[in-house]
Amino acid sequence: MPVPKNILNQIKNIIPPLDGSLHKGQSGRVGVLGGALDYTGAPFFASISALRIGADLSHVICSPTAAGAIKSYSPDLIVHPILREDQSSDSVKPALSSLLSRLHVLIVGPGLGREEYMQNFAKLAVNIAKEQGMYLVLDADALWMVGQDLSVIRGYRRAVLTPNVVEFKRLSENVKIDPSIPAEERAMHVSRALGGVTVLEKGANDIICTNTGKASKEEAQLNKISEGESAEERVVIDVPGGLKRCGGQGDILSGAVGTIMAWGKCFEDGAFGDGSVPPSRIPLLAAAAGSMITRTASRRAFSKQGRGVVTQDMLPEIGGAFAEIFGEGEKGWGAPVDQKL
Repeated sequence: MPVPKNILNQIKNIIPPLDGSLHKGQSGRVGVLGGALDYTGAPFFASISALRIGADLSHVICSPTAAGAIKSYSPDLIVHPILREDQSSDSVKPALSSLLSRLHVLIVGPGLGREEYMQNFAKLAVNIAKEQGMYLVLDADALWMVGQDLSVIRGYRRAVLTPNVVEFKRLSENVKIDPSIPAEERAMHVSRALGGVTVLEKGANDIICTNTGKASKEEAQLNKISEGESAEERVVIDVPGGLKRCGGQGDILSGAVGTIMAWGKCFEDGAFGDGSVPPSRIPLLAAAAGSMITRTASRRAFSKQGRGVVTQDMLPEIGGAFAEIFGEGEKGWGAPVDQKL
């Protein structure tokens, strides 16, 4: 089933123009919080994917035990090894608050792990992001964190959760969704149980749901929307992907969704565009766009590598995947190197 035309048009409205009118940072400043002793690949994939899609700057906020490896993967990433096991949340908070104030979106979870100090720092970062009105993407062990304390994210409509099959089942149990509800309807119930957080349920088809109920005065202030505003929407993404689901593909999805949300924040702030897309639409639009880009990059990589495809093979395909879906007529893609743009 094709993605509705109105959604595609709204996504295109929040894509930054490539016409020389923007300066560095106005096409998105993305942060990824994750990366501990055993996990360095996941935050790399999420953060480098953001750059490959078109974010201007990509930051990784991680443990010192992961920083060296992540820095060695790419000089394009800005790495902040401030999540030290021997420091308290109070001691890290000033530096973390200052850093997040310079970003448009925070992706929490890739390579986070479940060590207590990393979980505590993740919870701190989410609370700071909410105070600053940032957009959020929560994946991997950030979803486990949410399951331990639903109040961390409940009611914050500027967030997208991206659970896989196992994570979605656990999240459904956390919010006490009746297992007799048809599988294709559960994401809508999870979204409502979490107070309107957008849910991107990954699977053979990706199911994206936002179900908010009417915003109270407090919810309206938190989410920068009108009191009483509500939404109930479901989008199914059946864009073909590759036939091998390799570990790390979800991290690319997180980076993709986060980048579109960062563009949405730039659009919301008036850096470009006509203001025609309301901020409350940004999470669902970003989830849909990120899903389409990731699935297309997976298909393109699989067509070249087959059974041997790995997540790293998807990275060079992201630009082509974006152009295939959204880049009709866009300058630069596929042009001869000596052609005047």
